[in-house]
Amino acid sequence: MYDSGAKEMAKLHIDEWRPGRLDTAAVEHDLDALSDVLHAVVHDGAGVSFVVPFSRADARAFWIEHVMPGVRARTRHVLVARLDGRIVGTVQMEPAWAPNQPHRADVAKLLVHPDARRRGVARALMVALESLAVSLGRTLLTLDTWTGSSAERLYRSLGYVEAGVIPRYARGSTTTALEPTTVMYKELTSAEPKRD
Repeated sequence: MYDSGAKEMAKLHIDEWRPGRLDTAAVEHDLDALSDVLHAVVHDGAGVSFVVPFSRADARAFWIEHVMPGVRARTRHVLVARLDGRIVGTVQMEPAWAPNQPHRADVAKLLVHPDARRRGVARALMVALESLAVSLGRTLLTLDTWTGSSAERLYRSLGYVEAGVIPRYARGSTTTALEPTTVMYKELTSAEPKRD
């Protein structure tokens, strides 16, 4: 588990979400909380693959149908940020499956509930994700993010480098306008790749 050292974040805990290690009630509680975060982020206008109308049931289906199978198979890692025990943020990492890329992983779905923003949650999630990546022998992280967004500024501040911008890549959740995305990467400390 990653614990933030800042006073204001003393109650922030980040750990890997492992539903297989939780009882049914805890998994259901976490699914409700993760669905709430995704639902709130989409309705706040983020470009995270979904568009309104987007219900809590749609959000829950995403976690159950698309995320949990990968978590259970260990082909996807999900970190959750709990503030005072409540899930307020999450980020995912998908290690590359290709045999010639045992050192690489993709970062996806950095989500922070709008009520918990500006508290360092996203930064803490990314720092923890990088630590997890290194522990798994993954030393190159790649991602894409909405060009000009606060997320892009966060990634740059963490040392991610722009590889390029793709125009008209995807629409935001509350608009039909097509927005550009910035493709970024970060090389982490070198380590021998581990087999998953």
